[in-house]
Amino acid sequence: MDYSQFFNMIPEATLVAILIIVFLADLIMKGEKKVSSLALLMNVLLVVQTAVCLTAEPSSAFGGLYVTGDAVNVMKVILTAGTLIVCIMAQPWLGRADVSNKAGEFYALVASTLLGMYMMMSSGHFLMFFLGLEMASVPMACLVAFDKFRQNSAEGAAKFVLTATFSSGVMLYGISFIYAAAGTLYFDDVAAVIGNTPLAIMGLVFFFSGLGFKISLVPFHFWTADTYQGAPTPVTGYLSVVSKGAAAFALMAILMKVFAPMIEYWEYLLYIVIVLSITIANLFAIRQTELKRFMAFSSISQAGYIMLAVIGGSAMGVAALSYYVLVYVVANMAVFTVINVVETRGNGTTKMNCYDGFYQTNPKLALLMTLALFSLAGIPPFAGMFSKFFVFMAAAQQGSFWAYLVVFVALINTVVSLYYYLLIVKAMYIKNTDTPLPTFSSDCNTKLALTLCTAGIVAFGVFSCVYDWIAGAVL
Repeated sequence: MDYSQFFNMIPEATLVAILIIVFLADLIMKGEKKVSSLALLMNVLLVVQTAVCLTAEPSSAFGGLYVTGDAVNVMKVILTAGTLIVCIMAQPWLGRADVSNKAGEFYALVASTLLGMYMMMSSGHFLMFFLGLEMASVPMACLVAFDKFRQNSAEGAAKFVLTATFSSGVMLYGISFIYAAAGTLYFDDVAAVIGNTPLAIMGLVFFFSGLGFKISLVPFHFWTADTYQGAPTPVTGYLSVVSKGAAAFALMAILMKVFAPMIEYWEYLLYIVIVLSITIANLFAIRQTELKRFMAFSSISQAGYIMLAVIGGSAMGVAALSYYVLVYVVANMAVFTVINVVETRGNGTTKMNCYDGFYQTNPKLALLMTLALFSLAGIPPFAGMFSKFFVFMAAAQQGSFWAYLVVFVALINTVVSLYYYLLIVKAMYIKNTDTPLPTFSSDCNTKLALTLCTAGIVAFGVFSCVYDWIAGAVL
């Protein structure tokens, strides 16, 4: 083995170094300031990691097992920036007495999960992809169960593990069909020889189903609400944006690269899944009374919008998907940051009725949450409107009647999503209660996370250079 090829995997090698540094720092550091020192160290290292991904060049290693390009590096930058926001907003939660002694474990698990996502997106071989997926899923299960003495956390982790195990089995079953049909597992080689045979079609369906569980697309979404509710709020935010974004990008890359000869099959599969995901998730979101479950169904709906960019398999779709994930990261993390600070400093609950009259006691937090919800709903002039516009354009570019119909259904569902996002705004500004949440001041980490998210919500919609940078790297 030529170990010099590891130098072609600079982002992954740097992330391994970060993992080792955090692990050693957790062993060495002592005292009351250990949590804040670890947080500062992790944040600085993630900033460095973002810069490394930003300057990374396209490369390959180990005979095509590892292949990365400009589009992959852009997504790595987005996901690393999202992980940085998660680590910043998690600081108040990690300061709790029952969690503070496990801060190092939290950061190590986050870095391990991010490493798995890197490998998953940079794979050029189905087994490498599967190993990356498991590298991301196993530490994520540990993160979901981080509050192991809380019943909801243990229950959410159990459902996540069982679902992840089942979906991995389904995916491996599909990969075995693909190997039987093509005689190889290298992406480029499979694309060159695969045809529209029953064996290949079954492999595609099983592979898509397995990854559909990871993205929580309907009808593979049943684990999502319970897991999101049970997991600690920072982990829920990480699971909803970073993990989902990596899986969606990987699915798009494989459909476009490997299954391009079978586009007429997976496009119709996408049409069905997208319509079901957006419509069913919106209808169930209206009925929710717990905010984290509400955001779970919101994330299922958003996953449907993300997958709109995959229709047609064009380079514009890759740019639209990457931009959508970027905007989704800042908007969704702003909401989860507010949920986290209310849960930590308020009454410890995430019930939606607790936000009645929230504007009267905490007007700044209510305003920032409103901006984030408007962006998720796609209200102009916030970034969410432009991200939806680009995925609609990418889907409509396909040019068929069914693509136009799916875009039309998605547009109708945008109105429905606006209704249920405004339910929270109505609770904060219009509804009154005799026992509103108390007025509390946010710590510096919460303020920094909200500042970054709000700046992204406004700036990514106003300045077109962000989309131009993504499109320039992809097109």
